[in-house]
This record gives sequence, C-alpha cells and structure tokens, in this order.
Amino acid sequence: MTLAEPVSVTRSERFRPRRYAMTRPDFFTVEYAINPWMDLSVPVDTALAVAQWEVLADVYRSLGHTVDEVPAVAGLPDMVYAANGATVVDGIAYAARFTFPQRAGEAAAYAEFLERAGFGPVRPATWTNEGEGDFLVCGPRILAGTGFRTDIAAHVELAEITGRPVVTLELVDPHYYHLDTALAVLDDDTVAYYPAAFSADSRRLLADLYPDAILATDGDAEVLGLNAVSDGYHVVLTAAATGMIAKVRDRGFDPIGVDLSELFKGGGSVKCCTLELRPRS
Repeated sequence: MTLAEPVSVTRSERFRPRRYAMTRPDFFTVEYAINPWMDLSVPVDTALAVAQWEVLADVYRSLGHTVDEVPAVAGLPDMVYAANGATVVDGIAYAARFTFPQRAGEAAAYAEFLERAGFGPVRPATWTNEGEGDFLVCGPRILAGTGFRTDIAAHVELAEITGRPVVTLELVDPHYYHLDTALAVLDDDTVAYYPAAFSADSRRLLADLYPDAILATDGDAEVLGLNAVSDGYHVVLTAAATGMIAKVRDRGFDPIGVDLSELFKGGGSVKCCTLELRPRS
C-alpha cells in the first residue's frame, strides 16, 4: 500500500461567493477635505462616479457574488465608501464611530441597514473606529489599523465582541489613513501591502506573519492599488495599478481591473466601496 499524495488546492478552488453591501454614489461630491486625496479645486462628475460604481457592482454580480444596495442619504457624500460603515464578522455587526463629524451620520444609516438585513442587534462602538477601513479579516485573525482613524481601544473591543485575535498595525503616512489603503487580504494566508505606510514595528510584525506577502511599489500604492477586494481567487482592483495586477496574477490569482477614477478623488477605490457581510461560520 502506498500513501496517498497530498492534494494541492488551486487558487480557483479557494473561491467562494460573497455577500457585499454597497451604496450608490448618488450624492457623491468633494465638499470638504478630510484626507490628502481630497482637493476642493478639482471638479467631481457625480454621474460618472455612479456609472463607474455600477460597473464595479456588475463585476461582483458576474462573479457570483450578492450585492445588497444600501440607500444613499443626502448630505452624506462619502457614504459610497461602504467599507467604513461597520464591521461584520461571523454574523456579528460592530458599528462604526467616525472620526470626523462630516461622516458621523453614516454610522446610523449602516446600522439601520444591517438590522434590516438580519445582522442585528448591531453592537455599538464605545471607541472611534471606521469599520472595515481599518479592520480586515484574514483567516482566523483580524488585522487592525490605527494611527489616523481608529483607536487601539476599538481593537480590544472588537476582539471581545468577536472572540477572534486582533492584530494591531500602526499606519504612519496620512495618505494611507485606513488599513485598506495600505494592505489587501487576498486569501486566508496571503496579503499584499505597502511597507512604507507602516511603522517599523508593524513592518516587522507583517514580515513575521506573512513572509511571502506581495509588496507594493510606490506607484501602485499611490493609485490605491491595495484598496482591493478578493474572493480567494478573483481580485478586483483599480486598473491603474498595473504592477500590482501583474504580481497578483503571478501568484495564481485572477486580477480584474476597474476604473474608479471619480471615486478616487474622495480618497477611495474598490475596497472602500465594498462592505463584506460575513455570515455566522
């Protein structure tokens, strides 16, 4: 009798359908500047932003994912960045608590939606946090950003609520003010990140946790090429991140480039527009 050879799992076999919440940018504009990407002197074409968003939503649907649309609210132009609205892990929803008053109303709008969608009761946030902008689920752990928008105490609170280990990562460059602008989770074991966005201690921690990580160049980071969404095989990201697209493909993933140039004017890209609704495991 011979021992059976181990069965290797291809990237494509790691794909699984996801459920995403997204908000159409019906009221999107840049009327204040709360991050370095926002420039009040640059005009915004809201109709084009909506068209680009619709392409992104259609890409998700074409890949077999479900897209739940959260109603846009007038007076909340950044609500299109759905990832910031909450964190949903194992069917548990943890509310956002925004840093800037201009976005504060988004937290209640997303909590309301999540209650209707069956993720209630939404757990209130004691500490400042901006949802999946700074909380990224990677296998059993949650990678958590801090430095600009999310308090470290919120990392502790999320760990207590979910029972999952939460790994703190410090961001040091204001251009990468959320973790999802500097790091992308590609599957349970693989991440891509931009080292210069992190403190020296956090770079060492990432190198220890993910020695085979994909490292982004300055050019790919500067077009928010790490603000990506992966289902374990397909990786949706800005088409402008040509180097990252090549690296992701070389690792056996299927990159899909999209144009979100209008929404980039607000400091966001693919992941910013996408809140994953993770069911109870």
